[in-house]
Amino acid sequence: MTMASITNSHLTLLFLISSTFIIFTLALEFSDVTAEAPDGFLPLAKKHVVIRNTVKNGEELNIHCKSSENNLGHIHLKHGHTWDFRFLVNISKSTKFRCHFWWYAGNKKFFNYWFDIFTVSRDDKPSGRYPVCQECIWDLSDYGPEGYICRINRDKSEPWCFPMDDEP
Repeated sequence: MTMASITNSHLTLLFLISSTFIIFTLALEFSDVTAEAPDGFLPLAKKHVVIRNTVKNGEELNIHCKSSENNLGHIHLKHGHTWDFRFLVNISKSTKFRCHFWWYAGNKKFFNYWFDIFTVSRDDKPSGRYPVCQECIWDLSDYGPEGYICRINRDKSEPWCFPMDDEP
C-alpha cells in the first residue's frame, strides 16, 4: 500500500512541475515581459524577424517566407518600409524560415533570390560564430553588393552580410 502512495505522489509532483512549466511558457508568450534567460538559452525562445526594403533601385520588394510549420504568404513591401513576424523556436531547436525575395530594377532587369532568414545554428546559438539575436533585423543590398542580405546590429557595429541563393 505504501508503494502505491509513493508512486502516486511522484506522479502528482511530475504533473505539477510540467503544468507549471507549460503555464509559465504560455504566460511569457502572451505577455510583453522578456525572459531573464539570455537569448538562445531556453527552448521556445521568442524571436522577432524584421525585413527592411532597402534595395538600391527603390523598387517594391516581394517576399514569401515559410518554415516547415508556417507559410507567411506573399508580401509586397514598398521601398523604405519594413515587414516583420514573430515566432517561437521549437523545442527541438530546428526552426528555420526560408524566404524568397524578388524585385524589378527597371529596364526589365529582374532580381530573384532565396535566403534562410532564420536558422538556429546562425541566429540562436550562444556558442556560434554570429551573435544571438532576439530581434533579427535584415536589410537587402544596403550594405553589401547586389545579391547580399545583411543582419543589422542594434549596437551600430558593422552588420553581418551573407550572399543570397539564386536557386530555391
